[in-house]
This record gives sequence, C-alpha cells and structure tokens, in this order.
Amino acid sequence: MAQAGSISGNIKKSYKPGPTPANSTKGTNRSGPGAAGNYTAQRIGNDKGSINFGKVHQNAACTKGVSINTPDGNHTMYMDIDGKRKGWTTFKGQGNFQLKHGEGNEESNDTIFINAVNGNIDIIATNGKIRMQGTDIELNAVGSGSNKGNIRLNATENIAMEAKALKANFKNSFNLVSSGNGRITANSQLTIYSSIYSMVDDSCAVKPSKNGGYLKVLKNIAGV
Repeated sequence: MAQAGSISGNIKKSYKPGPTPANSTKGTNRSGPGAAGNYTAQRIGNDKGSINFGKVHQNAACTKGVSINTPDGNHTMYMDIDGKRKGWTTFKGQGNFQLKHGEGNEESNDTIFINAVNGNIDIIATNGKIRMQGTDIELNAVGSGSNKGNIRLNATENIAMEAKALKANFKNSFNLVSSGNGRITANSQLTIYSSIYSMVDDSCAVKPSKNGGYLKVLKNIAGV
C-alpha cells in the first residue's frame, strides 16, 4: 500500500509551476505607495490553468479573493475583495462567452434573472450588433417624475419598424417633428378626427388666417 508521502511526492513531481508556485506567497505583493499586499496567498494549478486565492493584481490596485486563470492572461475570472474594485466580479476572454439554462423549465418561468439593485446595466457591442429575440419583447420604464420613467431611442441614421399594425396610446399629448419633409400615406383609407382641427402653414406669418396662426408659426420656428 502506497504511503501518503509518496503520493504527495508524485503530485509534486508532476506539477509544472506557473508564475507563482503552488501554496506559495511568492509574487503576491507589490511595492509602491498604496500597493496591496497579502502574505497568505495560495496558488493551485498546472501548465493548463490555475486557481489563485488572495493574489494581488499586477498594478497593485487590489486583491483577487479568488481567480481562475488559463495560460492566456486575457482569459480569466476574478473576484476582487479590496481597493476601488471591492466586491467586483470580472470575466475576461478573447473568445465567446455563453450562458445556456432552462432546459427543464416551462415557457412561463423566469430562467435567467439579472438584477442591478443600484446602478445601471450597460450592454455594449463595440464593433458589432446587439440582437434581442423572443416570442414577445417587453420594455417597461417604471420610474416616476419628469426625469424618470422614460424610454429613449437614438440612432445616428434610421429607425425602421415593420409590423402588421402599429398601435400607440398617449394619455396627454404626442409630437412628431421633422426638420425636412413629412409624409402620411394610407393606400386604403385615412381617418383623422379631432374635436378641434387647426391647420397652419408659413403664409400665416405674413397674413394670419381667420383663426390666427401667426403665433403658431413663431413657435414652430423657435422649436417650441
């Protein structure tokens, strides 16, 4: 029967140390004002990957409570426990990042849940597209006040919509403005209804109509 010491010796012989030897504090401390330091750090791994406990970042800004690393320094996961990134969890990689869950769930279940208790959620594709697909897509803005509860769409070029029907219900008002041309087309029938109907063109700036219109022209010019 092999002794525990010989087993441990075989493990040590087969272990290929990386930048920081296993169960060692070597290379875990940085120098300089405000640099983080840790004398209890440990590393377990081989030439294919490693797990570090308490290793200090290369720039000495903070300490990784736990980090999972591959030989590629840009493919890693770490959980910071101090400094400016205290409580941060970071995933880095040069390839794809994939999540797949819910094969045992029903359609009505909330399978993937992301909740930012305080702060924003930023989804950015620096050089690519952002695609969202589902049986339904729901957008809800629940803030209150004039500066919250808003949904904003901004595009440098076009916003294109295509559907069987477009339905909109505005409780207070709506405003459609174009600095260029505008067009409304209904190839079958167009119905416009209002309790009071007012139409103004630029000629009212020279000669107002029977219902006025001069002030409306000035407001349009001012963008009010």
